[in-house]
Amino acid sequence: MNSTNPAHPLQVLGISGSLRGDSHNTTALRAVAALADPTVHFTVWNGLADVPPFCEDHESEPAPAVRDLRTAFAEADSLLISTPEYNGSIPGQLKNALDWASRPYGASALSGKPVTIMSASPSAYGAQWAQDDLRKILTTCGAQVTVFSLAISQAHTAFRPDDVPHDPELHESLLTLLHHIRPSTRDTSAARR
Repeated sequence: MNSTNPAHPLQVLGISGSLRGDSHNTTALRAVAALADPTVHFTVWNGLADVPPFCEDHESEPAPAVRDLRTAFAEADSLLISTPEYNGSIPGQLKNALDWASRPYGASALSGKPVTIMSASPSAYGAQWAQDDLRKILTTCGAQVTVFSLAISQAHTAFRPDDVPHDPELHESLLTLLHHIRPSTRDTSAARR
């Protein structure tokens, strides 16, 4: 993995847990992508809606959308997952995608993968409960989850129409998030186990 050479930029895949067209979490991912320097190639993955419900019967020969998901996850040096909070947890479609990515046993696209967590919500808490559940799920899948995470509260007013944060403090927090995405500088939850 290269995290400092512009000729071989770090491949970061952003995943939004929301399917909504005007998603605050997708906006937050675009804001991070805009702040990335030439040493980071940031791609926002948009295949979540196409992933069928998880079924063990199809692990070995899954649908094309699942193969695409596994390939995208496996080829990325690092993942940034941004989730909304639905009924106190992560959206079902995001959990479904992570279930597919973690299978088949022994060939998980998440095993050892550096993952950073972000969330955005109109609430005052920024989807903290969803973050907690997402961290638990990813850790169970064998991902290396960074200790640093970012919860964006009042997300409906946090960004301008061009995805630039209104608040300079949020701008700095997004830059800090980018720093922690790099595998060479990450501080992972694995160190706490």
